[in-house]
Amino acid sequence: MDTTKNPSGDSSNFESFMHNSSSRRSATAMSIQSRSSGWNSTREVTFAHSGSKPVRYGSKGADSEALSMSQREISDEDARLIYIDDPERTNQRFEFAGNSIRTGKYSVFTFLPRNLFEQFHRVAYVYFLIIAILNQLPQLAVFGRGVSILPLAFVLLVTAVKDAYEDWRRHRSDKVENNRLALVLVDGNFQEKKWKEIRVGEIIKISANEAIPCDFVLLSTSDPTGVAYVQTLNLDGESNLKTRYAKQETQSKFHDRERVSGLIKCEKPNRNIYGFQANMDIEGKRLSLGSSNIILRGCELKNTKWALGVAVYCGRETKAMLNNSGAPSKRSRLETRMNSEIIMLSVFLVALCTVTSVCAAVWLKRHKNELNLLPYYRKLYFPEGKEDNYEYYGWGLEILFTFLMSVIVYQIMIPISLYISMELVRVGQAYFMIKDSRMYDEATNSRFQCRALNINEDLGQIKYVFSDKTGTLTENKMEFQCASIYGVDYSTAEASLEYEQAVQVDGKVLKPKMKVKVNQDLLQLSKSRFANVEGKQIYDFFLALAACNTIVPIITETSDPAVKLIDYQGESPDEQALAYAAAAYGFMLIERTSGHIVVDIHGERHRFNVLGLHEFDSDRKRMSVILGYSDNSVKLFVKGADTSMLSVIDKSSNKGIIQATETHLHSYSSLGLRTLVIGMRDLNASDFEQWHFAFEAASTALIGRAALLRKVATNVENNLCILGATAIEDKLQQGVPESIESLRSAGIKVWVLTGDKQETAISIGYSSKLLTNSMTQIIIKSNNREHCRRSLHDALVMSRKNTSASGVANYPEGSSDAITIPIALIIDGTSLVYILDNELEEELFQLASRCSVVLCCRVAPLQKAGIVALVKNRTADMTLAIGDGANDVSMIQMADVGVGISGQEGRQAVMASDFAMGQFRFLVPLLLIHGHWNYQRLGYMILYNFYRNAIFVLILFWYVLFTAFTLTTAINEWSSMLYSIIYTAIPTIVVGILDKDLSKRTLLKYPQLYGAGQRQEAYNNKLFLFTMADTLWQSIVVFFVPFIAYWGSTIDVASIGDLWTISVVILVNLHLAMDVIRWNWIAHAAIWGSIIATFICVMVIDVIPALSGSWAIFHAASNGLFWLCLLGIVIAALLPRFVVKFIHQYYFPSDIQISREADKFGNQRVNRGGQIEMHPTR
Repeated sequence: MDTTKNPSGDSSNFESFMHNSSSRRSATAMSIQSRSSGWNSTREVTFAHSGSKPVRYGSKGADSEALSMSQREISDEDARLIYIDDPERTNQRFEFAGNSIRTGKYSVFTFLPRNLFEQFHRVAYVYFLIIAILNQLPQLAVFGRGVSILPLAFVLLVTAVKDAYEDWRRHRSDKVENNRLALVLVDGNFQEKKWKEIRVGEIIKISANEAIPCDFVLLSTSDPTGVAYVQTLNLDGESNLKTRYAKQETQSKFHDRERVSGLIKCEKPNRNIYGFQANMDIEGKRLSLGSSNIILRGCELKNTKWALGVAVYCGRETKAMLNNSGAPSKRSRLETRMNSEIIMLSVFLVALCTVTSVCAAVWLKRHKNELNLLPYYRKLYFPEGKEDNYEYYGWGLEILFTFLMSVIVYQIMIPISLYISMELVRVGQAYFMIKDSRMYDEATNSRFQCRALNINEDLGQIKYVFSDKTGTLTENKMEFQCASIYGVDYSTAEASLEYEQAVQVDGKVLKPKMKVKVNQDLLQLSKSRFANVEGKQIYDFFLALAACNTIVPIITETSDPAVKLIDYQGESPDEQALAYAAAAYGFMLIERTSGHIVVDIHGERHRFNVLGLHEFDSDRKRMSVILGYSDNSVKLFVKGADTSMLSVIDKSSNKGIIQATETHLHSYSSLGLRTLVIGMRDLNASDFEQWHFAFEAASTALIGRAALLRKVATNVENNLCILGATAIEDKLQQGVPESIESLRSAGIKVWVLTGDKQETAISIGYSSKLLTNSMTQIIIKSNNREHCRRSLHDALVMSRKNTSASGVANYPEGSSDAITIPIALIIDGTSLVYILDNELEEELFQLASRCSVVLCCRVAPLQKAGIVALVKNRTADMTLAIGDGANDVSMIQMADVGVGISGQEGRQAVMASDFAMGQFRFLVPLLLIHGHWNYQRLGYMILYNFYRNAIFVLILFWYVLFTAFTLTTAINEWSSMLYSIIYTAIPTIVVGILDKDLSKRTLLKYPQLYGAGQRQEAYNNKLFLFTMADTLWQSIVVFFVPFIAYWGSTIDVASIGDLWTISVVILVNLHLAMDVIRWNWIAHAAIWGSIIATFICVMVIDVIPALSGSWAIFHAASNGLFWLCLLGIVIAALLPRFVVKFIHQYYFPSDIQISREADKFGNQRVNRGGQIEMHPTR
């Protein structure tokens, strides 16, 4: 028989006090407004602008400033005043933002100027604009005025169309969102209004499963206790239900159909989605409001029939819109490095222009008396029969004009088409990354996400990987394993079996959704309850597990109408695991409201008043709940990390229990289990009253409330009696050990940064193959700066000795190939506090750079970013950070490449990342396959574009030298424009997207091949200079072979210009064809199609009178010498390159070339048991 024991059955002064104070408590005694995403994780820390103060990664920060600010009352000028159900008065003083949102960047009127302004942030575009403007001047007009501006206009148009389409999609989405309907209270009746018409101060009614149109303070719900369940999936990606509460003062009025009027004084709009501070004045009372009283735009109402709220932030001032910013803008290392080559090309361009202008100056001096007779300078006309003089501007101006005209003629030395080609190639690469089945997560039905298109190639150059542990290396699906209660270890594996508890409620069976393995001895003892001392201790322990949390029990239906399941929804997987464990041992939480909880204890229903609750925060690293019993006693239950709990345990009594518990904690951690310590304290009337008044004062403070509440929690959470400890297993994700081994084989250093304690992190390190038995472990765990300094110094000395000793032992002759014994550095967060804030940073870097593995324990979010910055600021190597929670955001944004895991801790990490995926193991194909391909392709494409444009410019330069430096061109101006757009653009884009130097299987089998990107083998100064030397030779061949062949003939300029055009297009496409590794029909169509398209375009240009109309190509091609020149040019130009390439690949092959040969010929050597020897990775 079920009985419900209510603590309000008896009355006393103490109970009366608690009852009277309950109306002033925030729902569930809303406490420290922080985000709990696991006991060992911490709140999101952003790099907010801090004025002139430097970011101190190691410091914990003080609350003194916040505490001092919170002592004074906020003025009306510093707050937002909202009059409930009175939007006119609310907006009378100054108009608040409407509820219309706009995520689009442009409007019809601002699109053109703003888009052009953004595009011209690229200096190359400004360069080409200046060139086009110069060409409009009559004195400098080399090409047709329209033709000169077409290349820049084409690039600008393509980018503008892409931007316009993306913005049109945003505007379309905004229109749908703004026109959704909601019920708004108008003149005492609810009327439908469009979302965009909602104003601050209006009361809104939301029904079940409807989205919230704005940020509103909850006033009333269909639940008599004022509780509402919301899902924040659209806000932070978390599917677990959250509880929000209405104040009892407003809850009762709406149920009695009374009109509510009052004043809300809240903070001004800000981006903190986990915090809200306000006061509400109603009927002469001042009530504190916190994050548990506000529902944000984008949330959905669940398991609640209806909810009423007053709008406090609308439209662009809502927290969701203030956080509506994408991942930080990053530039790829390859593109940054490319700038130096562009500067070199610019210097070369200036040199060509200088040579041309100087030679022209000398020529003008020598022929100054003949200028009137030369057609290049004599531009006579005879108006009214009178001869006018030629247009000659003087020797100095002519030199200046020649220089500027040279810049116009040689302009494509800086390849404008390269930028748009790179964008298109990156889009194509992203498409294939997204479609890769190797990176598809079946568990979450999610594909790889490419959120930053501009750093694809950086994936092929990563040297350091910084990884979170919980949820990134592990599944973040917690399973309760064992417990230590009052010094007794209940972890005997053979006594454990899966057990399912069930209770009867209203004639139906209620079961927990998840089964938990239980210890049979412990289960029997838990049923004894108060029969003995052990039973009483176990009772308190499991009651703490069931009550000390923010779990919301949701009843769900099953296929059997007589059976229902309890689904524990919570923000932390740890809390869920402990709640299910308590239920398995007979302490089943079945109801939670704003003021009480109901726990079924072995068939008897017990109701406990929740008198106060302090949620978990990263400073205290614990949470607590104050429960009122039926006998009017009050108890405080606390759980948290062992380091924070053991400091508040009363050590004067039960020393043996504390020591035994510490021993068990060490044992659990060594097994890789996550541990928590449980404590309790009885509160007498005086203690409770003292806490209550302090809590009320802190919770009504509008500024610094969090710091004050933290101080209140710290004061009450002391002198605790230890109840025991729990151990939860967070299993490794599938493929993590193999993935880490592959990354390390690829020469990538993997650092793990976790909030777990040292023993847990080390255990996970071994199971994930991050740590091995052959490694020498250096552990730094210091409590003060001086001790930390000595530890670092000793560790550095030991690492140097280790390197020397191993080198001598293995290579007595002093070989440079000495192999050192791998070193693993393990350091805790306390030590990092002292290291990251002073000159010890450099010593830590020197030590860490000598280590194969670095494992950081008990680190805060800002420390994670500090460790990444430590490496990033002291080395040119590329860094990648990967994590899944809000506490990883700062680390992800600090690294060169940020990867978010879409796991159990929401989407904060995903939203801040450059790339997102479902599992850590997907990092291997992402880096070793796609990263390698992207880097190799884009590195080659950049060099090829430099070559392709430079050879064309040099041909024009050679021609100028033989035409009196007049900058006339033999190549038609239309062909000059189409050269970079049609003749040669498509093949390089196709190869940049589709070419594969090695197969996926080979890249995964030999991770060492990834080192090519780390060594920058595909793009470096040596390759650039070699490419330019080859370009110089090929340009000489292309120009001088026809020049010599047709010397003395009567061929016209247009004909030889067409020969040069066709020959250079054939040459650059064959040059590309020589380097294509994997041929497919698209590559064939692009390369050979471009050559055919060039012939067609040249013929069309020569046929149309408005363009050229000289029919030059037909006259030239009718002569066999034309075709002989084409053949001779191709052979002579490509022969040196072919010879050098043959010698290099045959006598000095790289790892990639050797593997390519093995891949190409069916791996006969490998199949016979042979091995491919790789160069050692750095």
